[in-house]
Amino acid sequence: MCDLFLTLAQGPAGLTCFLLPRVLPDGTRNGMRLQRLKDKLGNRSNASAEIELDGTLAWQVGESGGGVAMSIAMVSATRLDCVIGSAAGIRAATVAAVHHASHRRVFGATLADQPAMTAVLADLALESEAASTLALRLAAAADRAARGDAAEAALLRLMLPAAKHWICKRTPAVIAEALECLGGNGYVDESVLPRLYRDAPLNSIWEGSGNVTALDLLRGLARSPGGPDALSAELGLAAGADDRLDGATKQLWPFLAEIASKPSEAPYQARRLAGLLTVLMQAALLTRLAPGPVSDAFCASRLAGHARPMGPGGSFGILPQGLDLTAVLDRTRPVFPV
Repeated sequence: MCDLFLTLAQGPAGLTCFLLPRVLPDGTRNGMRLQRLKDKLGNRSNASAEIELDGTLAWQVGESGGGVAMSIAMVSATRLDCVIGSAAGIRAATVAAVHHASHRRVFGATLADQPAMTAVLADLALESEAASTLALRLAAAADRAARGDAAEAALLRLMLPAAKHWICKRTPAVIAEALECLGGNGYVDESVLPRLYRDAPLNSIWEGSGNVTALDLLRGLARSPGGPDALSAELGLAAGADDRLDGATKQLWPFLAEIASKPSEAPYQARRLAGLLTVLMQAALLTRLAPGPVSDAFCASRLAGHARPMGPGGSFGILPQGLDLTAVLDRTRPVFPV
């Protein structure tokens, strides 16, 4: 798919990073042969191939033997891409579902205005807003870390694997629910939703699947002493704004202490921790930055001991009573009437 490829190869000092061009400076093809294109579940327009390199020209990038360190830096960047891409997929599916339900009439009323559907759509909208807000916050942290901000780098070291784990794993469930809002039409390929659904699992697999990212979060806690302080400072910006968020945040610190005190048992808690950190950070950001009805509905449904299981498999549309769901849904509709 590209004109240039970054690849690792053994050099005199060990694995080294190289830049491999598809076309050589004289205009001839480089010695890269495609053995086959992989028959993937989705993401087909972004082709994946098995290749053979024969007499191939590539230029060394960085120090000899430093390929692994360079790859890790690139993995961090592409993990952020995975989070942003998943948030975008969630948003696209949610907007499609809300649009359809806002124009479809059933039993004499607009589908989006019927309580059961309103709850489902609002729940999807909350998931979308939370994913997008955290993705943008992590992008800002990446920019600041690149300029030498140690606190932002420490925050990114913990929150990027956590968010990559959680948001990318949530995406297939969100898109499947959005697809169902269109009924049978959502299952037909003329709709964009089947393509979004086929692509949805990929970001969770790329650059470290579920266990890899959850365990990387544990490594970040163990090896980045500034991480908990950066996390505390970020969550502290929302302190006092919502009692449910304050209570959930207070429960985080004993949990982190328990994990640190029992390293042999910590891997069993890694996925739970990734989800907890992500949802807490999303709640803190929404409490600070989103309209009141959005943050209220998010905290009420994700933090207040709500009965729905928090994670993939929990049914959407199970929300507490008394929330302003119309205001939540309005955030997914066009600003100007169409």
